[in-house]
Amino acid sequence: MDTSLLSHAVDSARDNLIAFLQKMVQAASLPNEEHEVQFLIAEKLKSMGLDVKIVPSKFDDLQKHPAFGDDGFSPTERINVVGRWKGTGAGDGHSLILNGHVDVVPVGDLTLWDDSPWSGAIRDGKLYGRGACDMKAGLCAGIFAVDVLRRLGYRPARDVLIESVIGEESGGIGTLTTIIKGYTADAVILLEPTKLELCPVQSGALTFRLTISGRSIHAAMKPYGVSAIEKFVLLLNAISQLNDERHRNFKHPLYEDPNNIAPINVGTVRGGEWHSTVPEEVVAEGRMGVLPGESNEAARKALETAIQLAAESDLWLSQHPPKVEWFEGQFESGQTPLDHPFIQQLSAVHQQVTGSAPVFRAVTYGSDMRLFTNHAKIPATHYGPGDVGMAHAANEFVPLDEVVTVTKVVANMITQWCGGGK
Repeated sequence: MDTSLLSHAVDSARDNLIAFLQKMVQAASLPNEEHEVQFLIAEKLKSMGLDVKIVPSKFDDLQKHPAFGDDGFSPTERINVVGRWKGTGAGDGHSLILNGHVDVVPVGDLTLWDDSPWSGAIRDGKLYGRGACDMKAGLCAGIFAVDVLRRLGYRPARDVLIESVIGEESGGIGTLTTIIKGYTADAVILLEPTKLELCPVQSGALTFRLTISGRSIHAAMKPYGVSAIEKFVLLLNAISQLNDERHRNFKHPLYEDPNNIAPINVGTVRGGEWHSTVPEEVVAEGRMGVLPGESNEAARKALETAIQLAAESDLWLSQHPPKVEWFEGQFESGQTPLDHPFIQQLSAVHQQVTGSAPVFRAVTYGSDMRLFTNHAKIPATHYGPGDVGMAHAANEFVPLDEVVTVTKVVANMITQWCGGGK
């Protein structure tokens, strides 16, 4: 199908695309609260003539899979939506999954937002709201790419699947559910925010908990107690040194910042019960970055060893070893080779639509991509509108021109990757 014709058709659908994206953002979808947006999407896919299935995430289906990480949210009533555009089977072509998650993170301090986080407000060519960038805009682009093609009378030779999943923010139970249930294809585009960059390499991220014990006593008698907070500082310094060491020793051409490939971060620290008491316990939680090609086991071992060595250098900690636990999200790293035909095809289509070659990047965050590359053995890449720097932030937004461009690229990719025609 002619690229300019298809791009014109997407431009004509711009208002409808934006209106539907507004509805998606206005449907608040915090974890365990995704039903409204999922049924909205299911009805849209049905109206497009797709074969739509509601696919619940069930603990019994997931718990034995090696990639399952219990995210602490009951999956009993959490649903995924899969829409299948059945291919004709005639001629050459490859099947394709368009994957996006609808779960969003909490909105944080409401006073930092200029509008309601669920407003879908539009100003200066940007649509605002929690989930606008991460990643309802990308999913909306995938939906409308299919909708525009369908309205033009195009039929793919091979299946196109749209997956609207839950649970990505805390471990990936939605996408894992679709894999376990047998939904598969020859390639996957995860429509995450990449600023239209092609990102087939991702770092991993492992959630950990560190517990340090001290000995409480009245602060007036501090020398006779042991401050768990002060012992934590010793371990925090060791974690920081490990982060620096790992980045000095690992290089990868697709990462924009060589010092930010698989960062280690302590995100929460809880310690002490009274200002005039030497604190007897600290509990810190954080994320351990996983380097591309590194196993989760090796990354865990690196952190545990660094903490152990630091503890052994301190008399108290050597006798009262800190405890390291791993819980919730355990994101592996993942990658698809740049020379894979799927990556090369998407790169060519991007250039056809935009007039310039795409930038190839690796991303430092965990995502569902690794479930496809590592467990379903399907080549996959991130590609979508918006800047991940706006994800999880107050006044989160997505540039609408980027949403339209991604819609054009995905629509053209379907015609060239999946085969078929009118």
